[in-house]
Amino acid sequence: MRKLRIALAGVLAVGVIYTVGPSTATAAPAQAPLAVAQAKGGNSAAHAHGPGRTSTDLPLRVLARKHGLGVGTAIDMAALESDAVYRERAAREFSAVTAENVMKWAELEPTRGQYNWGPADELVEFARRNGQKVHGHTLLWHSQAPAWLTDGVADGSIDSAELRTIVRNHITTVVKHFRGKVRAWDVVNEAFTDGDAPVLRDTIFRQHLGPNYIADALRWAHAADPRAKLYLNDYAIDNINPKSTAYYELAKQLRKQRVPLHGMGFQGHLDLQYPLPIDAPQNLARFDKLGLETAFTEVDVRFFLPVDTYKEAGQVGSFNTLLQACLLTPRCVMFTVWGFTDKYSWVPGFFDGQGSATPLDENFQPKAAYRGLQQVLAVASGSNGRRGF
Repeated sequence: MRKLRIALAGVLAVGVIYTVGPSTATAAPAQAPLAVAQAKGGNSAAHAHGPGRTSTDLPLRVLARKHGLGVGTAIDMAALESDAVYRERAAREFSAVTAENVMKWAELEPTRGQYNWGPADELVEFARRNGQKVHGHTLLWHSQAPAWLTDGVADGSIDSAELRTIVRNHITTVVKHFRGKVRAWDVVNEAFTDGDAPVLRDTIFRQHLGPNYIADALRWAHAADPRAKLYLNDYAIDNINPKSTAYYELAKQLRKQRVPLHGMGFQGHLDLQYPLPIDAPQNLARFDKLGLETAFTEVDVRFFLPVDTYKEAGQVGSFNTLLQACLLTPRCVMFTVWGFTDKYSWVPGFFDGQGSATPLDENFQPKAAYRGLQQVLAVASGSNGRRGF
């Protein structure tokens, strides 16, 4: 019954159940405008407290506190340094932050042996001042690796033995630098291929270090900071599918081998032209049963512009589907959006014709998606056994 109450609360919060078909989000025509109006704050039981601020109209981090849930955002350091409104919103709304770029290998060590700690340290200090946890992203990824590394492997000047030493030293150096300051790390990012028969991606790490490079990376990170939580992280694994099942089988194997894997990160980059991951609760539940933390680590919901009421409604339902799945999962500790304002969203630069993927518009004004997240957090009951973030 407890799970049913949370699920129903989420449906009531947006006012309609959404389905996403092959080309766009759909809802009953008479309901979609009502759903958006409710998410924007009108005609909702959660707002039935009279004029002024209500129990719903609070920062996301405040509303999530009763659930023991962290609410996070990726941080654009250029925006944090130059935009006062961005800084204020980031501090007010979120209890966790993730470096959008400045903790990736190419940013931290653009020249071999010369680390650029400044921007990442600045983010960690911002989090400390604002009572926020830091989610480290990412120690090992085939993309955004430094050119000196990839070029050296390609031309043979870095052989397999040296690569192993380099990777171990990088993980150890980075994790030790932030020891005690980073709650959790995405140790290996996007390790599997897509499709119906996913396998470990054919990266320089898989090619030269062998299939056990993931276990090795986790062990090296654990040795550098035994208290940090260690995650694997990937996209397109929000529902039960071949790729998420490949991760489930890998996680079972690693746990059986007593490799220090503590969590699984589900990125949550959704697109209204594809089916909604309605079985996300069942997907997270199987990782929960392995004793792993789970988290939605990079949530955004994109669609083809221009914006209309039905796309807004589909976006509300998509954000809320993932948030509800997290609330239903006792070990789901964090729900992080990949950027919180369209002013600095990565989406238009990577997906031609798409955008409006975050909860706030380009002027930092709340969109229906933001109001929907507020309402789900306000109406859902209890912590579902979550120990706290």
